[in-house]
Amino acid sequence: MKISTRGRYALRVMVDLGDNFDNGYISLKSIAERQNISLKYIEAVISKLVKAKLIEGKIGKSGGYRLTREPKDYKINEILEITEGSLEPVSCLSCDNKCERDSYCKTLPLWEGLQKVINDYLANISLLDLMKNSERYSEGLGI
Repeated sequence: MKISTRGRYALRVMVDLGDNFDNGYISLKSIAERQNISLKYIEAVISKLVKAKLIEGKIGKSGGYRLTREPKDYKINEILEITEGSLEPVSCLSCDNKCERDSYCKTLPLWEGLQKVINDYLANISLLDLMKNSERYSEGLGI
């Protein structure tokens, strides 16, 4: 499994919105500048997050985007599943791609176990946890 640029940027956008949670709606331009991501790319990422109702937008002079929940209520697996589509390490674990060998495949338990480890790990990290990492980084403490 490889997380795409879209998934990595989505996490950066969500952390930025989390860092600015108390500041109301945040403009895409300001997010793009802080995160050093092109505005066009951020627009594509934002549309997926809005469609999934992880964030909401407001049009107008004081418009922009904001989180729909508290940062602690977002799990990283949720964000990545929206932007990546699937977090399965191999395609044969997908419901759409059932392998004819699954009833006797000796490697299937390995892939199922890996998928469980990935999902459990990402489901136990919140957006707030990542925000704390960014605070540690800005203070020179590392992650």
